[in-house]
Amino acid sequence: MSKQNEKALLPAGLQDVLFPAAAHEADVTERLVHSFALAGYGRIKTPLLEFEKALLSGAGESLSQQIFRLMDPVSHHMMGLRADITPQVARVASTRLLNQPRPLRLCYAGEVLQVRGSQLRPERQFRQVGAELIGATQAEADAEVILQAVAALEGVGVKDLSVDINMPTLVSAVMAAEGIEGETAKSLREALDRKDAAEVAKLVDGSGRELFLALLKTAGPAESILAYAESLKLTGDARVALDRVAQVVALIRSVEPELSLTVDLVEHRGFEYHTGLSFIFFARSVRGELGRGGRYDSVAADETTESATGFTLYMDTVLRALPQPKQPRRIYLPYGTRHEDGVALRAQGWVTITGLKAEDDAREEARKQGCDRILVDGHVNEIGTEG
Repeated sequence: MSKQNEKALLPAGLQDVLFPAAAHEADVTERLVHSFALAGYGRIKTPLLEFEKALLSGAGESLSQQIFRLMDPVSHHMMGLRADITPQVARVASTRLLNQPRPLRLCYAGEVLQVRGSQLRPERQFRQVGAELIGATQAEADAEVILQAVAALEGVGVKDLSVDINMPTLVSAVMAAEGIEGETAKSLREALDRKDAAEVAKLVDGSGRELFLALLKTAGPAESILAYAESLKLTGDARVALDRVAQVVALIRSVEPELSLTVDLVEHRGFEYHTGLSFIFFARSVRGELGRGGRYDSVAADETTESATGFTLYMDTVLRALPQPKQPRRIYLPYGTRHEDGVALRAQGWVTITGLKAEDDAREEARKQGCDRILVDGHVNEIGTEG
């Protein structure tokens, strides 16, 4: 390998983002955050590095295996590079903003770095954009964050959007009612995630077997799945969880009647720290998730908790769901062009490339610089037609 190639080599899952892709990502990011801001979500910025203890508290505990760690040479305490921004937002809400009125609406945008990528997302560094609604427990809060994400995604041009709604606590409630715990509960949860009916039947006996096998069928279009789930006659906390899903679906339908909504009442993977209704955003023909979110507990410094809900969008996937951006109009200003001419053109939306020395062939230089227009005697001409 040449020294030049060695310089260009990056670790797996990391990449340079060049122009115009970097500008496109920045533009879409700002449009998303602006959408959140218009709905009352105040933007905050959190550090890339934090003390490990703070980074892994509360909702961050499940990210322990994804954190890059290093020793702080100043304090000699262990620090971690953030793998997800949501736990940081929860920390800020429960410390710096503890005395702010609730519900508290916050939004953010920033890079994260993870130890490992996944099969669907091999990137280890990517940008997250999201919003959190903290201190509200109502179904309306769950519906608000979902609808806010949908509006923002549609606003930047995402087509054929769909939302998959999950309730990871429902199965836990049914297990508790059936007295299933320990390793059996863990194995049953994994079998349900795999939709493995044979394994579920092996792990559960008696009346519970029929119920868990029926729960395997609770994945599909929202209205039909909720109608089917009603026939299961769930009780206690499981019934409360089902009612919450039905409430949120109804609230979303009242605003977005044509939105593709699906429900999966047994899915748990990726929702390990969630404490209530959760969801994933998809777009047709786009590989991977556009984002995900749900309800979780924000833990304050005094160990008290408050319920929160929110979402995180993954910009690498969001950008794949968008058409390629239109290239800006580029015009070449030959050496000696008046400064005020360039100012006027930029005010009209042109990207101007200014010659730095007298050219033998200004048209050829314009082509090299990616311009299809050139300014001649104060007039904008297409390359090749100005003479």
